Amino acid sequence: MESTMKKATQSPGQSVGRTTAKRIYIYGVVPNFYGTTQFQLLENSGVYAITFNNISAIVSESDGTHIEHLDRESLGYLLVHHQKTIEELQNKGFTMIIPMKLGTIVDSKDDVIKILSNGYGLIIETLKKIEYLTEIDMVVTWANFADVLKGIAQLEDVKELKKDIMKDNGVITKIDQVKMGLFLKEKIDQKNKATELKILDVLSPYGLDIKIHEVMNDEMITNSAFLLNRNKQKKFEQAIDQLDAEYNGVLNFKLVGPLPCYSYYTLEVKELNPEKLEQAKKELGLNETTSENEIKKAFLKKAKVFHPDNSDGNFDAEKFNMIQNDYHVMLDYSAAVRQSSKEDSFSLVKEKVIEHLILVKIKE
Repeated sequence: MESTMKKATQSPGQSVGRTTAKRIYIYGVVPNFYGTTQFQLLENSGVYAITFNNISAIVSESDGTHIEHLDRESLGYLLVHHQKTIEELQNKGFTMIIPMKLGTIVDSKDDVIKILSNGYGLIIETLKKIEYLTEIDMVVTWANFADVLKGIAQLEDVKELKKDIMKDNGVITKIDQVKMGLFLKEKIDQKNKATELKILDVLSPYGLDIKIHEVMNDEMITNSAFLLNRNKQKKFEQAIDQLDAEYNGVLNFKLVGPLPCYSYYTLEVKELNPEKLEQAKKELGLNETTSENEIKKAFLKKAKVFHPDNSDGNFDAEKFNMIQNDYHVMLDYSAAVRQSSKEDSFSLVKEKVIEHLILVKIKE
């Protein structure tokens, strides 16, 4: 079993506001209870804190390059830099940190304060959730994939298919090759999934949650993220040691952690478009003052007209999809308003809308 603490950081990406020469990159948010001495450790580290009430965003200056303009190599570097910076903060004692989505950049300190202000309730709630939590990422691969393929080739149904293909004077056509390839792929996937389930079944009692990420190739059995209570980490690692011993070198276990809860609690800042909000308001037939309940009623009324189940023959796929999009635009705005107001109803007047164009949420 290989255990490592590797990861990194980055800088450009999601934009909020105008474009300026020097902008601000946000890595994550921490509580302020660490005190002045703790924050002094950030001096000369390339990052600094911007504070609002009892939380702080950890930031650095950025050239403002948008994440969508980066090539693959630059994006990889950014990811490494982003994660490395966050994990170095952990090593400096900031054990409670909510990572920000990769590439979150704003124009000014005021924009950072706006994000902290709008998302304040969500951030405080999330900090309470992660106080005693950590993430461990685990990748499991076959130690000798060639042996796995040999074993699959000896399965009776694989041998039967091969025999059936060879019946025609031993000639193997392109279609036969594709058929055999797909069948072998299916068998590999079945073996990998069965092995993954056995491993996760052993480890699941130690975790609060498990997220399964995409595997990179057939050799990789699982790419999983475990949400743990910190006091369960040692037992979790002991369970993996035991699995490693039981498989006796057949599998390679690679652990990365303890980490911030990247897979579970990463903050995302969504900038809402006032023009799209105005369009959604008109399409749904909403009044100048509305509520989330009224938005839902308006959507259901409109959607019913163009829904495929409508017996009146008014089904219009394009119109139905547009109404759905308008509905989600208005729900995002409703959520943004609720972050700074407890009132059920809110205004859709343009002058008021501009005050609530930033939605802070947990990345899905």
